[in-house]
Amino acid sequence: MSILKFILNNEEYLEDLTTRSTYHSNAIEGNTLTFAETYAIIYNDNSFKIEGKEPREIYEAINHKKALELVFKNLNNNENFDERFIKKINETINMNINETEGYRTIQVFIQGSEHIPPKPEKIPNLMMYYIYNYNHDDQDIFTKISKYHIEFEKIHPFEDGNGRTGRLLLNYELLKNNLPPVVISKEDRIKYFEFLKNNDIRGLAEWLKELSEIEKTRMKKFGYND
Repeated sequence: MSILKFILNNEEYLEDLTTRSTYHSNAIEGNTLTFAETYAIIYNDNSFKIEGKEPREIYEAINHKKALELVFKNLNNNENFDERFIKKINETINMNINETEGYRTIQVFIQGSEHIPPKPEKIPNLMMYYIYNYNHDDQDIFTKISKYHIEFEKIHPFEDGNGRTGRLLLNYELLKNNLPPVVISKEDRIKYFEFLKNNDIRGLAEWLKELSEIEKTRMKKFGYND
């Protein structure tokens, strides 16, 4: 059984992966929902009361789950990895928060980073080459996803949600190659950002490989047999 089929057919693991992925990816960007609150929101646990949270944070949880489902759907239907797919993920992440469509039309800056993303008028060409190169790159899978993740975050093609979009694309490529997904923990936020800041493709690749192996061990506890 492929890893994607295992995920989609094992409800307990699907909930576990979706909740962890959603909680940590949002927390990396500053979302203050707890793990339990995240689960309650995305799986409609009405027995759990959530108070004092901004609507944005709640939508971020709902939207991330929907965006992850888009990744699964794209893989299941064997659809192309293209600009349409990436834009759709980002639009889903920003639903009811920042109703953006397509690439950004304004200059943006990355908080805490010296890197200044390219001007908005350069984004379409940069992303066209990004997709072409991505689809024609057959190097080691972990080196590939690290290289293109760092490049994606430097291009910063969207007004908001670039980090969450990029991390979903990591798992898209891993699952496409029948490898366990990764969950980058909020506790590893600084380590993760250091890899991006230093353009450390090799270091990020080795770390993502470790995270994928850790996830494989977790999957086995839910009944996965490779």
